[in-house]
Amino acid sequence: MDFRKSRGTLYIVSAPSGAGKTTLCEKLAREMPSLSYSISHTTRNPRVGEEDGKDYYFIAEDKFKAMIAAGEFAEWAEVHGNLYGTSKAELKRLFDEGKDVILDIDTQGAMQIKKSGMGGVFIFIVPPSREELERRLRGRGTDDDEIIKRRLGNAVGEMRLYREYGYLIVNDRLEQALDELRSVVVAEKNRMEYIDDSKFRDKFGL
Repeated sequence: MDFRKSRGTLYIVSAPSGAGKTTLCEKLAREMPSLSYSISHTTRNPRVGEEDGKDYYFIAEDKFKAMIAAGEFAEWAEVHGNLYGTSKAELKRLFDEGKDVILDIDTQGAMQIKKSGMGGVFIFIVPPSREELERRLRGRGTDDDEIIKRRLGNAVGEMRLYREYGYLIVNDRLEQALDELRSVVVAEKNRMEYIDDSKFRDKFGL
């Protein structure tokens, strides 16, 4: 018997580039049927192996800006010269399906959602050290030295916002970090505020 309210829970996961948040979010969404990984829109070019409609919705900058003007994004931000955003229609579609939703977004977008009063569970993923972050960025082999230095500089600013989040997870070992992220989601699903009191009382005659 499930005593939870029908509305889904929104999980907002942020991290500096290279901390591994996308891998963690995708792995968790695959193993938890009730949790759906929200697909963001972006103006950047696809990386090798990325697919439109699976990893991102890849769109032109003029179309993205038209969506901003029309108020179609729940959040959006410019990151490393590219635009990223979560459409309201995407969130509505997932919530209408009764899904909990996990958003893999940067700190700018997360703070927009926090200030909007939309609510949600805010989780920040960090690498074990600055040195490890640089090693991971260089290990990708997709960015030149100038871009890597810019990403590292931006990471410092992003990590200053860690206290704006409810949870902090250090991604040193992937499986341990995944266990911790899973634990947050499971715990939040059982918070008293998400319990349907009338359903609970009816079941036990209270």
